[in-house]
Amino acid sequence: MNQASSGHLLGLIRRGRATTRGELQRVTGLARSTVGGRLEPLLRAGWIRETPGPAESSTGGRPAVRLEFDASHAFVLAAVLETRNARVALLDLAGRVMDESAGPLSIADGPDRALDLLGERFTRLLERHLHRTGGEGVTAPRICAVGLSVPGPVDALTRRLVDPPIMPGWGDHPLPERLRAVLAERLGTDPELPVLVENDANLMALAEQRHGHPDCAAFLLVKVSTGIGAGMVVDGGLYRGIDGGAGDIGHIRTAGASDAPCMCGSRGCLAAVASGRALAARLTAEGVPTASGSGVRELLAAGHPDAVRLAREAGRVVGDVLATVVTVVNPGVLMLAGDLAGPPFLTGVRELLYRRAMPRTTAHLQVVTSRLGDRAGLIGAAVLLADELYAPERADERLAAAARARAVGRAASVA
Repeated sequence: MNQASSGHLLGLIRRGRATTRGELQRVTGLARSTVGGRLEPLLRAGWIRETPGPAESSTGGRPAVRLEFDASHAFVLAAVLETRNARVALLDLAGRVMDESAGPLSIADGPDRALDLLGERFTRLLERHLHRTGGEGVTAPRICAVGLSVPGPVDALTRRLVDPPIMPGWGDHPLPERLRAVLAERLGTDPELPVLVENDANLMALAEQRHGHPDCAAFLLVKVSTGIGAGMVVDGGLYRGIDGGAGDIGHIRTAGASDAPCMCGSRGCLAAVASGRALAARLTAEGVPTASGSGVRELLAAGHPDAVRLAREAGRVVGDVLATVVTVVNPGVLMLAGDLAGPPFLTGVRELLYRRAMPRTTAHLQVVTSRLGDRAGLIGAAVLLADELYAPERADERLAAAARARAVGRAASVA
């Protein structure tokens, strides 16, 4: 990476390592004129802005001009797919939700139907946002990328699902290309609009770590809803494994449950005995009709005794598995999220986790529940898109392309 490039300076500003021209000089060793030259394309693009700041020294004098990433110069669309529902939102590049909506959507209907519905919902969302912010005279927000959260393993290179157990028919489907085409047709967006597809637990983990535990170098989030999965943030970035399979703990075999069938085709998986789907089936068998993990969530919120009992039992099973996971990963924070992540489940996890894991492994471990709730996946999508779009090398490429386009435009006007 070019340590003197505009993209490199942008990275320092975004991470808060250098927020004035003087600090950029000190951190990089560049001359003041060079720093100014590297900042100029960032200012022209609207990626950074200058604001009055504190004096650079204790002796007073003129306040230093602060440099900050302008998270509102462009916006992203994000969607979180669950098994029966979907949530869509418009966000800025810092992950602030500008508008959102949620409604039923069944992944069992297949990817094409689901993506068409997302196109409709994004269209209605933007129309509503424009109406709320001033109507026809207001300029539509500039969409620079789209993020899609899915409950299955995703290959980071192809952005396609890899054998997703609870999403039959979705494996290897060209989701980025298909969603890009839907939005180009409905919204008139760029046919080359960046579309990111990522595992839901990964996006939730990234959002929760950045917004609540930014100093935690090893962060583990476990989502327990229809299925069970985990996301890991290590040294500030997602850990995905070789092909996106890291964190797929729902298919670890559990002791004493060898006959419980799992959607992956195996038996005795953690998701087969301790997920929201599994608890919904057990409640139904016990005379409490429950359709899904969200139904279990509603029963838990109402304090239903059978739901509370089963959630605590499920927590113990998950805690037993997490004792091994925590020993391997050694995280500073273990966060529980999803439909079951309430007090009964948390109590069950703690019971087995602290009993099975060695004291050294848990001595500095915080076991907490989600802070961002249903918005975590949406916010995580915006965070990851900003990280990718404004990474130093990618930023330099985009700035160079913009410069070439301007040069071509000037040449055409002269001709």
